[in-house]
Formats: sequence, structure tokens, C-alpha cells
Amino acid sequence: MGQKFSGAGAALITPFKEDSTIDFDALGNLVGDMISGGIDFLVVLGTTAETATLSQEEKKNVIDFIAEKNAGRLPIVVGAGGNNTKEVVEGLKNLDADKIDGILSVVPYYNKPTQEGIYQHFMQIAKYSPVPVILYNVPGRTGMNMDAATTIRLAEASDKLIAIKEASGDLNELAIILRDRPENFAVFSGDDGLTVPAISLGADGVISVIANGFPAQVAKMVHLAASGDFRKASAQHMQFLKLFNLLFVEGNPGGIKAALNVKGKVQNVLRLPLTKISEIIYREIAEEMKKIN
Repeated sequence: MGQKFSGAGAALITPFKEDSTIDFDALGNLVGDMISGGIDFLVVLGTTAETATLSQEEKKNVIDFIAEKNAGRLPIVVGAGGNNTKEVVEGLKNLDADKIDGILSVVPYYNKPTQEGIYQHFMQIAKYSPVPVILYNVPGRTGMNMDAATTIRLAEASDKLIAIKEASGDLNELAIILRDRPENFAVFSGDDGLTVPAISLGADGVISVIANGFPAQVAKMVHLAASGDFRKASAQHMQFLKLFNLLFVEGNPGGIKAALNVKGKVQNVLRLPLTKISEIIYREIAEEMKKIN
């Protein structure tokens, strides 16, 4: 099942209007940009989408809207995680499996579970999810790292667990997962700045934030690296090098929303507790984008 997802995945933002309601026109245009730009799959309602600030009705509306706009052209992955296992499992019952192809489920945050707790949490999700599951390890946000050994244990325990988005920033941990993973368990970089190095070690692609603003360039970079042309892939990586840092210096998705605002794609609006980035970083992003474009 893991082979359904490979290459360049885009972690979509949720555009807002000035009154903080969802801008579905901008979202539809964004989905169109991903498809025409050569992105391989869409990730909806992840961290980049400010999902924590969306109501249940808004989440459903976003999924329904993107599924309609996508019209079956790209696989769709939907964020479905949390730090209350029972609540996550209950939420899985409301997923429309006909509209999505997988879920992305984050390591439980705030509670700081043990590795055994993380394992048992994901085994419950695997048991009840109606679609394949991509694990998501991002200790910078959750406060707890899922060890490589736990990832491998999960991958071997359930065919429903098909991949991991590895965003620990630790290439050694990623390499261990790549070395020991079972066949057909996919590994994606969760850090834009590590995409090409990760693929050089054997990773299957990236779930990318910067792809929102540069889908064609990200898709080309990933596909070149996947084909073994690391000279050209690295050249594209180097073009993005400063922007990788600028987009995250004041947090995600503030940086990528600013970049999309520079391009005239979205309003520069976030929902509290997030706020738009500072003017100085906004200007630096705009200047750096001129060099890339």
C-alpha cells in the first residue's frame, strides 16, 4: 500500500479572508497549482493548515471541497491525530473513506508518552482507521521523539501503517529507519531543507511546506533526486537554501503564507494564537523569491 504515496507531497495551507473565514476560492486555486505543478499527493489538515484552529464543520468542509476540486487526480492524505487516543479513534469513524486515500497521524503531543505508549496509540489507530496510515514524528512540536526502533516495530506490526513523515531533523535516525524498514514501508522527509539528503539515503520523497508556493520546482527537485540525478536536484536545493530558513524563522505557516501573499495567491491572514510574520522577514522573503523566480 505504501507505494501509492511517493515523491513530492504538499502540506497544504488553509487560506483565510480578512475576516478570518476560509477563502475557498484561494484554496481551489492552490489545489489547481499543485496538480498543474506536478505534485504527487496532497496532505490536507496537517500542521501547516492551522488545523488546531478549525472547527469540526470547517474541517469537513475543507476535505469535501478539496476532494471535489481534486476530482481523483492526486491521492489525498488527511491529518488525523491527537493526544487522546480514544478521541482520535472516535474521529476516525467520521472519515469519508471514499474521499481520501490515507491519514497522517502525529505522535501524541503534550502528554509525553513512553515509547510503549506511542506504540499502543498507533496500533489502536491502525486497528480502526478505514484507510492507510502515515506516521508523523515531529518532536520539535510534540515534545516527544518516536525512536527509530519504535517506528520499525510499528511498521512490522501492521500493514495499515504504510509510511512515516520523519521530521526529527536527525538524518542518523532517518537512516536507521531506511536500513531496517520492511518492504513497501515508505519514508518521507518532514523537513524541506533535508529533502535531497534524505532521498540520497533512500527516502521516498517529502511532505513539503515550500511546495505551496513553488510546486513545480519542488516536484522537479524531488523527481530528479529520485531518479538519481543529484547534481541537478542539488542545484535546485541550493536555490532554495536561504528561503528554507526564512520560511520557518518565525514559524510555520506564517512564512509560507507570507510567500504566497507576495505572489498574490492568498491574504496574509492567520488565526490566533498564530500571527503574521514581521515586516522585516516578509521583505527578506520577498527579496529572496525574486532571485528564485
